[in-house]
Amino acid sequence: MNGTSETYDRLVDLLVDRFEVDRAEIAPDTRFEDLDMDSLFLVELLLVIQSEFRADIGEDAATPGDTVAAVAALIEGRRPLTSPGAGAAAATGDRA
Repeated sequence: MNGTSETYDRLVDLLVDRFEVDRAEIAPDTRFEDLDMDSLFLVELLLVIQSEFRADIGEDAATPGDTVAAVAALIEGRRPLTSPGAGAAAATGDRA
């Protein structure tokens, strides 16, 4: 049931390409702490995920004890960011 998804594959590529993690060390059940990644690293990773995946994820959404698959599922569970200001044009001043 828990095969890899496109999101998981993209996350692995991100870890390998942007953070120089050895692809052979990454599996769905690998914890970030197993990759010697601390909470500061995760903040940086989550910021990159926001940009790369256009996902609305907070800086504290994951811990070093979380698995790669858990973060991939977190990404999938968050709504993509949409274009900003859809209703901003409605702000008009009242005439007194």
